[in-house]
Amino acid sequence: MRKEKNRRFAILITVMILLLILLCFFSMNTGFTDLSPSDVLRIFFGHGTPEETLVLFDFRLVRIVLAMLVGAGLSVSGTVFQTISKNDLASPDLLGVSAGAGIAVMLYTFLTPETQRTGIFVLPFVSLLGALITAFLIYFLAHQKGQAISPLRMVLIGISVTSGINAADMILAVRLTPEKYHLVNTWMIGSVYGNNWKHVLALLPWVLVIIPFLIYRSRELNLLRLSEGVAIGLGSPLKRSRFLFLMLAVALAAACVSVGGAIGFVGLICPHLSRKLVGPNHQYSIPVAAFTGAILLLAADWAARMVIAPDEMILGIVVSLIGAPYFLYILLTSKS
Repeated sequence: MRKEKNRRFAILITVMILLLILLCFFSMNTGFTDLSPSDVLRIFFGHGTPEETLVLFDFRLVRIVLAMLVGAGLSVSGTVFQTISKNDLASPDLLGVSAGAGIAVMLYTFLTPETQRTGIFVLPFVSLLGALITAFLIYFLAHQKGQAISPLRMVLIGISVTSGINAADMILAVRLTPEKYHLVNTWMIGSVYGNNWKHVLALLPWVLVIIPFLIYRSRELNLLRLSEGVAIGLGSPLKRSRFLFLMLAVALAAACVSVGGAIGFVGLICPHLSRKLVGPNHQYSIPVAAFTGAILLLAADWAARMVIAPDEMILGIVVSLIGAPYFLYILLTSKS
């Protein structure tokens, strides 16, 4: 039985890798500057013009890599949130973590003059601070003395806090200069356009460290899906494990938001899809969720450039058009 499951898992991951390669290929050929498949190969082997090299390596490849990293990070973060809360509706954006990370970056942009900013590498830490404050606020408001925290109560409080933070975002945004407002508005909706390799390097360590660690500790995550009595009986230090995994999920979501903006629904629908494909075992569901998130965001970014070409839609809008109907489906079919 286990051998058969491992074989099916290996086949699924192989199919997903091939699909990602195919999407990368389509994405490299799509854009304002027309590059045929033969042009892409020629540029890769160092025979392109300076303009072609700039377009492929500094524009298209950057957004391809960022879309995959942000998609994987948000999806895995959502997987952990849903496990800890035992609620299929939990995700970084619904629980207010993405909004908290976002307003921290907005305040940093608003209060710090351009000449005094310390660069892109500090943004994940600024974002993390905002996400942690929001997470603790929601946990405090959801806590009821002598009772376990209700997952539904946590989600509803998260939605309320998110609405308040979004209102504060708008108040700050209208006080920005037109140039900054356009940049911040695009970032608030969610986009990987206009970034560079420094943004990739700022996000990469967070994704490459946290996701493998979560896979390594997948057995502990599996125990968190059980009832408290059973988990404690099996030797799980429940409170410590919950806190550790919550902090990791918050950190992963915050790092992704600091680079890609407040892209919604990825952390909600991709964990749900991964469990449908391989079940709740985190040894399988976390890698599948990571690939599912990468595929979704890369496909959405490609569609954003294709739908109204030569113009392009904002990535966050495309993801919302996909995610909103699926959210309703989860809401209507959720047993909780």
